[in-house]
Amino acid sequence: MSEAKDGDLKALQAALAAEHAAVYGYGVVGGRIGEERRTEAKAAYDAHRARRDALARAVRDLGGTPVSAAAGYALPFAVPDSTAAVRLATELEDRVAGVYSDLVRATDGERRRTAAEALREAAVRAVRWRGESVAFPGLAERTAAASASPTA
Repeated sequence: MSEAKDGDLKALQAALAAEHAAVYGYGVVGGRIGEERRTEAKAAYDAHRARRDALARAVRDLGGTPVSAAAGYALPFAVPDSTAAVRLATELEDRVAGVYSDLVRATDGERRRTAAEALREAAVRAVRWRGESVAFPGLAERTAAASASPTA
């Protein structure tokens, strides 16, 4: 396997693993989210399932075996209510955006375009959940630097 193809495959597998986790996480979100945002959570769940399935096909197209979903995933915090479910949805989108940012850097052509589209979609969903935007969606290290106050 060529080095470029191997790099593409690793980045695709990482994105696939992130989508598996997002699908699981949105199952939790859907169980805790308030009625007023349930449709939004269902749409995000469906979007992540579609991306997961497309990534699995892309991995197979490169001759790889798609990484399997885990039986369960550790949540970053307890999700006892709708407020925490919104926080979890935001965190899921931020994490997925980060992985798609890596996929954009690792690929080119149609794969890069598709990864950039997925990054944009995750960033938009994160803004909707969060209620505000971040400077560099998918680039946590730049977001932290942009939001840090200067020292005098």
